[in-house]
Formats: sequence, C-alpha cells, structure tokens
Amino acid sequence: MKKMLVAAMLAATLAGCATTGKLSSDERLQLYRSHAGAPVNSFKYFGSLNGWTELGDSALAVWTRPSEAWLLNLGGPCMDLSYAPAITVTNMMGQVSARFDRVIVHGSGPMAHVPCRIESIQPLDVKALRASEKEMREAKIAERAADQGSETN
Repeated sequence: MKKMLVAAMLAATLAGCATTGKLSSDERLQLYRSHAGAPVNSFKYFGSLNGWTELGDSALAVWTRPSEAWLLNLGGPCMDLSYAPAITVTNMMGQVSARFDRVIVHGSGPMAHVPCRIESIQPLDVKALRASEKEMREAKIAERAADQGSETN
C-alpha cells in the first residue's frame, strides 16, 4: 500500500514539476512526509548537523548523521527559512525535544536569529527517501528524452 502511495505521489510530483525540472518546497515536503515515521518526542543531537533541507516555511529536514535524518514540523511560518545560510537547533543536554526546542534561522536581514518552535519530530527513512529521489531524477531524464524525441519528429 505504501509503495502504491509513493508511486502515485511520484507521478503527481513529476507532473507538477515537468516544466521546471525542479521540485518546489511543497513537492519536497510531500515527498519527505511520505517517508516519515510516526512522531517521536525527541532525538539525540551530537552538537552539529550533517546537513539540512528547507521544506517550505514551516518544516525542514535535519541530518544528524549521513544515514539519520528527522523531519521537523514547526509551530508556524519560520521567516526566511528558505533563504537562510545557516540554522541552529536548540537542545537540552544533547536531546532535541518537540514543543520545547527551536530552530533558529541565521540570516543577514532584520529577521536574523528568529526562533521557530519545533511542533513535532518524525524520523525519516533515509534509504527509501534517497531511492525515491533517484527514481524521480531518472523519470525526469526519461521524460526529457521522450520530449526531445517527439520534437524531432
């Protein structure tokens, strides 16, 4: 059932981004949510992030290790998240907790260092997420090749 849901979502996402070739924040959020597990109260934080991806203005994915990522749903719009050069995640003794900790957006504008409350935390299935992203890239390449073939006819 989950594979059918992911396949349907992939088809809808590809149709939505066929003209630009790039996923919008909403499309990426949809993809990440389809690979997120049940909400958890907290996760261990080792002092630095391995990476992060904005997913609109009220969600982001953070990598604590190359194979460990978390979907953070924020309590509301987080200003300048999509343009932020850096973020900080607050924690208490190496533990990031939903409803208590915050994402702090670092920027150069007047909204610099805006704290955004973490509403919920969901573990991400990183292997499945990467596989879906790879499928989407391959489908885009095939679609472009098919479009180019139909233009030459």
